Amino acid sequence: MPKFAANLTMLFTEEPFIDRFDAAAKAGFKAVEFLFPYAYTAQQVRNAALEAGVQIVLHNLPAGDWDAGERGIACLPDRVAEFRDGVAKAIDYARALGVTQLNCLAGKVPAGADPAALRATFIDNLRYAAAQLGAHGIRLLIEPINTFDIPGFYLHGTQ
Repeated sequence: MPKFAANLTMLFTEEPFIDRFDAAAKAGFKAVEFLFPYAYTAQQVRNAALEAGVQIVLHNLPAGDWDAGERGIACLPDRVAEFRDGVAKAIDYARALGVTQLNCLAGKVPAGADPAALRATFIDNLRYAAAQLGAHGIRLLIEPINTFDIPGFYLHGTQ
């Protein structure tokens, strides 16, 4: 039997984020996911989920400045320290929220970037994140995204 989670970033957008948990529950969802919880305290997000009676099954690692068009930083050689700080922050949230899997967005390829450096950075960051998350029983996920929806996205296929 399939299990579905409402993506609160994409659904019920007529409601403020914290109210979307209840909207999802009223629509029959038992589980939710969203891109980022970091604009709220973990306790605010946890309370919204508990009050609505839904389980949070996924959120993303911090992904840079989303409003400025960034779509992850995991492949960026000059952002490794920020990435690692984000892993720690995501673990704190995941533990408080009962989330057992976190998604890592690779990021966009900067103009003129060295492909070998991007690949090495991405792999090193994934290894780091997987080890840190694994120590807390949290699974690391990655997501290829097509370059139509996010032009220049580094991880855009399964190869």
